[in-house]
This record gives sequence, structure tokens and C-alpha cells, in this order.
Amino acid sequence: MEQNDGTDGVSVWKRLELGFRLWFSGEFARRVAQAIRTLETTAVEPAPQRVHASGLQLLSALQREGRLVDFLQQDVASCSDEEVGAAARVVHGGCRKVLQQYFDLEPTAKEAEGTEVSLLEGFDAQRWRLTGNVAGQPPFRGTLRHHGWVARAIRIPALAETIDPRVVAPAEV
Repeated sequence: MEQNDGTDGVSVWKRLELGFRLWFSGEFARRVAQAIRTLETTAVEPAPQRVHASGLQLLSALQREGRLVDFLQQDVASCSDEEVGAAARVVHGGCRKVLQQYFDLEPTAKEAEGTEVSLLEGFDAQRWRLTGNVAGQPPFRGTLRHHGWVARAIRIPALAETIDPRVVAPAEV
């Protein structure tokens, strides 16, 4: 028989006593089951920054390569068009590099922008957004204004547990 009388564990006799209480006391069994359910649900919930780590990691890469956060946090109303344009070139180049590194993107619609398209009944509303004065039932006809984008492949690397994903950009000294 297993010997487990240490202070860190629960002895065989204590486990037997708990087993009998579970077996014979419905109220005790209900409370234990409730406690187990509570432990299971709270233990599984990751911290919010871990849930959104891939989005924060992407934002961090856009900041690192293109200074996107710096650009968007700056009030450009007082800047000249030339200054904004010069900054936009740097931001565009760096952010484009990140998109190409992490994603393979393709147009949602295969038709060329500016062409007439018809959307039949049952069209995928996630892939097509109807704009303008839309009424009635499909088929809908209209001009394709933007072809949209779909990610064909995603290559965002897994984030190590030791890294705090909330740090979008470290302070530089």
C-alpha cells in the first residue's frame, strides 16, 4: 500500500475518507464537482495579452520596420504635405516589408476593379460588402470598387512565454 503521510501530499487514509464522503454525501459530491469546474475554467483562461499576442507581435513588427505607431500617434495636421509624404514613404516601405514577410495576400475578388459584378443569392457576406443604396434580394449588381484581400498564408512565429507581448516597442536609449 502506498505511503504518503508527508505535509505536501494527502495520505491514503485521508483520500479514503474523502472517497467515502463523495460516495455517501450527495451535497459534498456536488460541492467538490463545483470546485473542480471552477478550477478548470479559471486555470484554462490565458491572460489577455497572451490571447492577443499575435496581433501585438504584428503591431510590434510594423513599428520596428516602419515606425507605424510613431507615425499614427503623431499629429500631422501642422506638418506640410512634403513632410507627411516623406514620412509616409518610410512607413510604407517598412510596413510593406512586414506584410510580405508574414503574409501571402491575394485579392478577394478575381475581377478587375471598375468592372460590373453580380452577386447571386447565397453570396459570402464576409468576402463581399455591399455599399450604396442596397435594397431587396439578390442578385445584386454593381461596380467593383475594391477587390478586397484574403490571407492565403500566415507566417507569424510563435511567441516565447518569456516575452511580454504588450511591449510594442521598447524605449530606446
